[in-house]
Amino acid sequence: DGIRDLRMSRGLGDVYKRQVWNGPMGVFEFEAFANGTKALMTAVCEATEAGATTIIGGGDTATACANYKAEDKVSHVSTGGGASLELLEGKQLPGVAALSDKSKL
Repeated sequence: DGIRDLRMSRGLGDVYKRQVWNGPMGVFEFEAFANGTKALMTAVCEATEAGATTIIGGGDTATACANYKAEDKVSHVSTGGGASLELLEGKQLPGVAALSDKSKL
């Protein structure tokens, strides 16, 4: 169940030194559905404090991070959810490729 999963997420900074979170845990904009996202945000912030590198990816997750005033408690916040995942997969992003091509500067 969700509560058990959230309890298991506590202490992840001791196990996983790099964490990527892309997508909130439900419709966090409504208080009745915000508990999962709030709890995971707390766990990610605790992991960062414990020394993990934490990356928040995606517009909705970045908005949740801002709403919970946690932007300075994680390693990096990106609004590029899909693009962030593609970059981590090793895919070439057209915008990054164009900026990286020094011959065109």
